[in-house]
Amino acid sequence: MYKSFYSLAREPFSKDLRPQDAFLSTDYKGALNALTYLQKSKGMGLLTGDPGVGKTFTLRAFKETLNPSLYHVIYFPLSTGGVMDFYRGLAYGLGEEPKFRKVDLFRQIQQGIERMAGERKITPVFILDEMHMAKDAFLQDIALLFNFQMDSTNPFILILAGLTHLKT
Repeated sequence: MYKSFYSLAREPFSKDLRPQDAFLSTDYKGALNALTYLQKSKGMGLLTGDPGVGKTFTLRAFKETLNPSLYHVIYFPLSTGGVMDFYRGLAYGLGEEPKFRKVDLFRQIQQGIERMAGERKITPVFILDEMHMAKDAFLQDIALLFNFQMDSTNPFILILAGLTHLKT
């Protein structure tokens, strides 16, 4: 009823909205441009915003621009678990059977990233969503886990996404 009243072709804010149907607001275009820069520079980025502004939609739109033969996307929204859950989730995302000890998992993940980027020439893209709920220990381990060759190279793309207070 409201669709015909407002002359809408489909439901606004639907979960099945495709990126090509998105309203190209200044904020949306800016976020996509920042993610594209991150893709080219290979590094770490932060995407924050208020609830419902379209952070995850923007991440989905960005993911669709990535060539699957050049990029392997690992989407991980489980930010309320422990550090070991985080490590296991990343290992699964890399196609690895997780080891049991933290030190072994740490090495397994780093080697998996290096193998994927070095041997297979595929850039792993880690999208960690809902990170505003993550514990401090979780966030501290991210800095350790994604440190390669004494912090001189990034063989991956890492995107942390969450509510605005994640910046603090």
